[in-house]
Amino acid sequence: MVEHIVLIKLAKSVSQEQKEELISKTCKLKDLIPGIIDLQQGINFSPRSQGYEIGLTVRFENQEALENYLPHPDHQEILAYLKEIGLEDLLVVDFTI
Repeated sequence: MVEHIVLIKLAKSVSQEQKEELISKTCKLKDLIPGIIDLQQGINFSPRSQGYEIGLTVRFENQEALENYLPHPDHQEILAYLKEIGLEDLLVVDFTI
């Protein structure tokens, strides 16, 4: 299995409603993209976040499923929405479990 972790830093102008919409859209990917075992996303509450407001974890069956996820049209829609609302930065970590 592969764990995919993403930390998202958004522009200060992004509203709470837009953050919730992002989470809602992202959580639907579990039912749309093959190879996803689990997907969790939420708003960070840690004071040590260095400005990263949203965390995402996706567990995949294998590395091939991760590689198929990245260019998948439904995933690309999420990335387009992020850019539209004001993505400042993101960090990604992938590892085998």
